[in-house]
Amino acid sequence: MNLENYQLEGDSLPILTYPEPVLSKVALPVSKFDKDLELLVKNMLYTMYHAPGVGLAAPQIGESIRLFVLDVNYDREEFTNAAGKEEYRLSGFNPMVFINPVITGTSGATTFEEGCLSVPGVYEEVKRHKTIHVKYQDLKGNFHELEADDMLSICIQHENDHLDGIVFIERLSNLKKNFYKKKIAKEKGR
Repeated sequence: MNLENYQLEGDSLPILTYPEPVLSKVALPVSKFDKDLELLVKNMLYTMYHAPGVGLAAPQIGESIRLFVLDVNYDREEFTNAAGKEEYRLSGFNPMVFINPVITGTSGATTFEEGCLSVPGVYEEVKRHKTIHVKYQDLKGNFHELEADDMLSICIQHENDHLDGIVFIERLSNLKKNFYKKKIAKEKGR
C-alpha cells in the first residue's frame, strides 16, 4: 500500500464507543505484516476520513492491536450537494500509519481541546506533552523514529493512549471524568 499516493477508498468500519470493553484493554503488538494488515489500514483510513476525524486506533474498531492511523493535514470542505444534503469534499491527504509505537521522549507541556470518535459530542481541554519522540514500525515492519510537536504530538499521544486502554476522558479531573462516565452510562441506559 503506497501511502504517498493515497486515494480515498476502502470500506467503512463501525467505530466503537465508550465504554466498550476493548477500549479499556492494553492492545497486543502487531507481529504479522501482510496483506490483511494493509487492508485493515486502508479501511481504517477510509473510516477516519469519513467520520470525519484526524486519528483512529485499532481498538476503536474492535481490533486490540498496537496500530493507529492519523492525518492532521488533510483538507475538509463542507458543501451542499444537488439534493440539498450537506457533504464534505476531502483532499490533500497525508496519511500516517503507526504500528507498535513507543514514545521514547517527551518535553514541554500544552493543553488542547480534544474530542474522540469513541466519545461523540465530548470536547475537553487535555494536558499533553508539547514535543515527543516516537519509535514505530510501518506497514512493511520497517522501524522509524519521529520527533513531533504541536498538533501531531497531541494526536500521537491521544491515539497511543487508545493502545494502552485509555480513553481521553480518563485524562480529565476526577470531577469531569465522573460526570462524563455517568452521562454516557445514562445515555446508554446502563
